Amino acid sequence: MTVDLTFFHAPNSRSGGTRALLEELGADYELHVLNLKAGTQRQPEYLAVNPMGKVPAILHRGALVTEQPAVFLYLADLFPEKGLAPAIGDPLRGPYLRWMVYYGSCFEPALVDKSMQREPAASSTCPYGDFDTMLKTLTDQLAQGPYLLGERFTAADVLWGGALNWTTLFKLVPETPVIRAYIDRVISRPAMQRAAAADAALAAAQQA
Repeated sequence: MTVDLTFFHAPNSRSGGTRALLEELGADYELHVLNLKAGTQRQPEYLAVNPMGKVPAILHRGALVTEQPAVFLYLADLFPEKGLAPAIGDPLRGPYLRWMVYYGSCFEPALVDKSMQREPAASSTCPYGDFDTMLKTLTDQLAQGPYLLGERFTAADVLWGGALNWTTLFKLVPETPVIRAYIDRVISRPAMQRAAAADAALAAAQQA
């Protein structure tokens, strides 16, 4: 399936997960590379695409999609034949959406507070409650494995496998046996390895 798809990407950023997903999907796309250290994401050309100056972003047949979970949801549904998104009506669709949204609504806010070494807001206003409960909710699900939805590998695992790999590397998330085993299952996939290698080469080229 050939699509009119442009992917706005920078190495060593959140959009690495989107590159991995595109590799899993076998998608054809035009790669538009940004250099975060050079500040190209803040130039008028890219701000006209995404005023937030963030990656990832995709443009498909005139439709702009930003925010990493939304990009993942859109792309996985765009290629239903790849089976990375349970279809509407599938009993796994609800859990799939839950874990996609949990990433942005709970996990990332909790990580920001932790990395800044600041206390969360009061429980009545904090989007994630407290860090330990947020993380235990996730790890309890992972413990049922091998993937977030049990035996079925989905785009949610591309998102979470990559995110946990980075956050354990920077000691923001503890590298428990459950988390480590999950990361290894995800990042050892051939598509994930190809995307990581391509991004490493791109990052090296930008540094040269």
